[in-house]
Amino acid sequence: MPFVLDAAAQDLLFREARTPQTFTADPVTDEQVRAIYDLVKYGPTAHNQCPLRITLIRSAEARERLLPYMSDRNRPKTATAPLTALLAADNEFHQELPRLLPHLPQAGDLFYAQRSAREHSALVNASLQAAYFILGVRAAGLAAGPMNGFDAAGVQKEFLDDDHTPLMIINIGRPGPDAFGPRAPRLDGDEVITTV
Repeated sequence: MPFVLDAAAQDLLFREARTPQTFTADPVTDEQVRAIYDLVKYGPTAHNQCPLRITLIRSAEARERLLPYMSDRNRPKTATAPLTALLAADNEFHQELPRLLPHLPQAGDLFYAQRSAREHSALVNASLQAAYFILGVRAAGLAAGPMNGFDAAGVQKEFLDDDHTPLMIINIGRPGPDAFGPRAPRLDGDEVITTV
């Protein structure tokens, strides 16, 4: 086996992990979310940047503000999920680089002086961090339901500012008894891996 993780850990993070359509009423605490982030913040990014921002949609009032922006298919599960997280990219992440990259404190000015370069890098690296966050949710024994089916401009206006770009919304919790349908197929390695 080429893996250091045992088969049970591989199953938990990948093979048996699924995107739930329903959740139990078990709460997801702030302590759980903090522990998840404190684990996954070590995932690699370009220049050690940390552009991911997480807004927890926890109160009934905040959820009511979010629901009109969700697609028809995603609205019911978002209305009943124990916790919903809005993941966004901070396009001004470069301001933190002197602290995050102390051996190259001028990195922000060198590589990210242009807004277009920052937006591209924030999108790529916050998306990486979002993927790590999903794995962290799974590692905590919870399930993550990431969604792109929402009005991004509306969500940005409602919850963020012009310096933050919405990436995805994730419902988080313990899967309900009817949470999963049949697993959809994936591409095989021969279809995606090319050696040159």
